[in-house]
Amino acid sequence: MKRVTGQVNVLIHAMGILACLPRLLEAVETVEYVSLGAGNTGRSFDLETSHRVAEFKFIRWRGGPESIRQNQLFKDFYLLARSKTHKQKCLYVLGTEYPLKFFNSRRALSSVLSRHDKVAKLFRSDFGEHYEVVRDYYHDHKDIVKIEDVSSYVPDLIADEIAESD
Repeated sequence: MKRVTGQVNVLIHAMGILACLPRLLEAVETVEYVSLGAGNTGRSFDLETSHRVAEFKFIRWRGGPESIRQNQLFKDFYLLARSKTHKQKCLYVLGTEYPLKFFNSRRALSSVLSRHDKVAKLFRSDFGEHYEVVRDYYHDHKDIVKIEDVSSYVPDLIADEIAESD
């Protein structure tokens, strides 16, 4: 069951990216690569084009304790921000309310990075102990990564959430 569920997540991720691309890409922009599988596909980011690098998070945030989702979101934001590319850096999410609430929180970075040893080492190598909480890092780097809501591009991924709120 767990293996099958994992494949559903990969399918949702792939379908979400494919649904977003026509609405995100500029007329002169070309796709250099797209990693349609969620997770480690050997590529740095989900998407690289002639103009941007991007990560997609098709997560339905509920606003409760979502530490694993927050950890992954921070990891993606940090790796985008740290990337040496001259291209625009984008983090595409389903709604910005909860991601921005997290990025402006006082959650300890030691907690956020606790399950990502490689990323934690990179982060400490880059900043030492300069940052202790998420909001301090985010405040200094928020202009480097564009966080954009793509929920209107993938209404089927949020349809049940809309129905619940009606």
